[in-house]
Amino acid sequence: MAETITADICIIGAGSGGLSVAAGAAQLGRKVVLIEKHLMGGDCLNTGCVPSKALLAAGKAAHAIRTAGRFGVVAQEPEIDFARTHAHVHGVIAAIEPNDSVARFEGLGVRVILAAARFAGPDTVETDAGHVVRAKRFVIATGSRAATPPIPGIEAVPYLTNETLFNRTALPGHLLIIGGGPIGMEMAQAHRRLGAKVTVVERSTIMPKDDPELVAVVRKALTAEGIDIREGAEILRVEKAGDGIAIVLKSDGGEERVEGTELLVAAGRKVNVDGLGLEAADIAFTPKGVTVDSGLRSTTNRRVYAVGDAAGGPQFTHVAGYHAGVVIKGMLFKLPSKVDYKALPWVTYTDPELAQVGLTEAAARERHGDKVRAVSWPLHENDRAQAERLTEGFAKVVTDAGGQVLGAGIVGAHAGELIQPWALAITAGLKLNAFTSMIAPYPTLGEVNKRAAGAFFTPKLFSAGSRRLVSFLSRFG
Repeated sequence: MAETITADICIIGAGSGGLSVAAGAAQLGRKVVLIEKHLMGGDCLNTGCVPSKALLAAGKAAHAIRTAGRFGVVAQEPEIDFARTHAHVHGVIAAIEPNDSVARFEGLGVRVILAAARFAGPDTVETDAGHVVRAKRFVIATGSRAATPPIPGIEAVPYLTNETLFNRTALPGHLLIIGGGPIGMEMAQAHRRLGAKVTVVERSTIMPKDDPELVAVVRKALTAEGIDIREGAEILRVEKAGDGIAIVLKSDGGEERVEGTELLVAAGRKVNVDGLGLEAADIAFTPKGVTVDSGLRSTTNRRVYAVGDAAGGPQFTHVAGYHAGVVIKGMLFKLPSKVDYKALPWVTYTDPELAQVGLTEAAARERHGDKVRAVSWPLHENDRAQAERLTEGFAKVVTDAGGQVLGAGIVGAHAGELIQPWALAITAGLKLNAFTSMIAPYPTLGEVNKRAAGAFFTPKLFSAGSRRLVSFLSRFG
């Protein structure tokens, strides 16, 4: 017999966005039902951000041993026990898991149902475990999954995605990767540093959403580590090759076969909106997600909101968390609330890392024309970077003619940490003089931000006019 539940808010999906809404709403006294058909914590915890960064950390440790000679420390080829690396990755997941667990959210007063859900009407959701949930408001937070590109033969061969990659306890011999975005490039470097041969096949250019000037530094570093990067590659088909897999590429001579032992498909994401019965609830949607307004509210069913990937916007975990705040503000506090991505940061966690926030130089010039200025400062001019032999890369800032920060990009060690003051600057509407007037501790990598800001003023500060002014003022003692 079906159990009928009445709630203030019903949330479908227990990833970053859904969990944040659930925690906030429950602590504000709302009766919340949270439905998850697979794993609490969603993609980020179980098959995405967390395991990928844990694997990157293992690769970085191996690389540190391999390259220790630059510090006068005897270097050697590290011995990789990949089964223990696998255990490390899953140990990190297990350490974070309690924060996203059923027990924690039930402790907050949330009713958690582990089942698949679908809408049965505008104000009703049913689960395959026999629950009927009627609520005043609904939040769709179903995330996304790895997309399979329409490549001939790909469905006939075994391949990995981020959802299966971290289950492996053996290191691939030769990992083929289709897709040169953040996931593809991060996993390419992690596996290469742990001892695998790696080939990346990308139909355009790697990391196409990023500033090409910054990407060039990453490309150079990964190529130097032995990763075979094939850009502008046209895949004709994928097929079995003995016990392995072959990617057949179009070449000037006809065809070129690239053979490997395993294949990772990292060619984009597909939003999870199918199977939710959205039509039954009059919820408009496209393959990109639920159709929402600037406050993340469904344009056709005003009871419904969507957050994270399901809302059709940028696909980042931190965006899902940000969306949760927008929804809580609008849904519970009844305050004007809308998304604003002008200060959205994103990071690719290769080594060197590449981080950006706001507009790239190309996007800024397209929007603002000749008024845009771009200034930069190299890491090799940073004393801390020299001390740690982390000199590859630079910080780049994009501004208007008056020094208003429009965007910033950093490629280098700890770029994901270093980008954060620029996100604050854009959010708060700060100009570059906020950085130049700041006292930065020495020696830190963070000084590169102050130096980049200072580069904006250098031409005027040391101009002939400034010299004449100083000369004139010197007459008065």
